[in-house]
Amino acid sequence: MAVTRRKFLKLAGAGALCLTLSQLGFDLTEAKAYVAALKIEGAKEVHSVCPFCAVCCQIIAHVKDGRLVSTEGDPDFPVNQGTLCAKGAALFTMYTGKHRLTKPMYRAPYSSSWVEKDWDWTFRQIARRMKNARDKDFIRTDSQGRTVNRLESVFSMGTSHASNEECAVIHQALKGLGVIHQDHQART
Repeated sequence: MAVTRRKFLKLAGAGALCLTLSQLGFDLTEAKAYVAALKIEGAKEVHSVCPFCAVCCQIIAHVKDGRLVSTEGDPDFPVNQGTLCAKGAALFTMYTGKHRLTKPMYRAPYSSSWVEKDWDWTFRQIARRMKNARDKDFIRTDSQGRTVNRLESVFSMGTSHASNEECAVIHQALKGLGVIHQDHQART
């Protein structure tokens, strides 16, 4: 949104007016609580866990008509007492943001454009490339003849968007293929 001089002056004036009214004794707490309640009115409250790190802060998700309408920290949970880190606070946007990709995108080598692909094509590509790399680079024994069963040409970088359970499954699956170079970036 481009902010013109006129819009800036209007916003500054409205902000100054609200600040002045609150200083004159007008209590806006009730109005703020009413507005906040409108968003979740009629929504089902679902308790869940933030998926971003091992702390596992509890969150309250509000679902209305099958759609997520709000997420917030659970004030009754002793670990986070209703607070969330930046990643946990962005949980709602992560799941509902218009910028979120919902289909696989592929960019061919040396191409400058992305093409939407279906999930079957994507999984076949990943499986074929992993198999080709494993067939080509798998090391059964080291220089001393010891069995090592490793694949050193593949690296895995985890994501903070995966839950702890998903990370464990991914780690074990890659370890089963012999992938030894793995890291994870879920740091708070």
